[in-house]
Amino acid sequence: MAKNIILIGFMGVGKGSIAREIVRQSGMVALDTDDVIESMENRKVKTIFEEEGEAYFRGLEQTVAHWLEKDVKHTLISTGGGFFKVGNLGKIGTVVLLHADFDTIYRRITTHPNAEKKLKKRPLFRDESSARKLYDEREPTYAKAADVVIDVAGKTPEKVAKEILKKVIKK
Repeated sequence: MAKNIILIGFMGVGKGSIAREIVRQSGMVALDTDDVIESMENRKVKTIFEEEGEAYFRGLEQTVAHWLEKDVKHTLISTGGGFFKVGNLGKIGTVVLLHADFDTIYRRITTHPNAEKKLKKRPLFRDESSARKLYDEREPTYAKAADVVIDVAGKTPEKVAKEILKKVIKK
């Protein structure tokens, strides 16, 4: 497999846990774009948003996207919720949309044992009605950006990972 696999989807849909499962099943190397940005800036995404604003953060995402396109191959890339907007997404690899309806995502985050930590990590998810509005705005655009769409509602990360590997790597 020469191309990267890029996981996109709304915040809280499970990109991180599904990425870890894909790594476990396939042995691929993985990276998370938010982690790369936090390393570049030596501060948390939440802090970047608070101190610099969303536009600055989106610029950092585009910088990471250029690096991924140029220098990263054979890698599973888990992205932040807005990363799909970068201009060169399709050139980085096969784009897989992890889809679930808003209520499923909201329930997943708010009932998680670490719910407080998960909500803190997602600055755009602080207000439910604003998050729902953002979800409604992004959902059609996610679908347009995706090469493959996987519905994750009611599925374990293990099952979703198998489905992705079967569709993208064609095992």
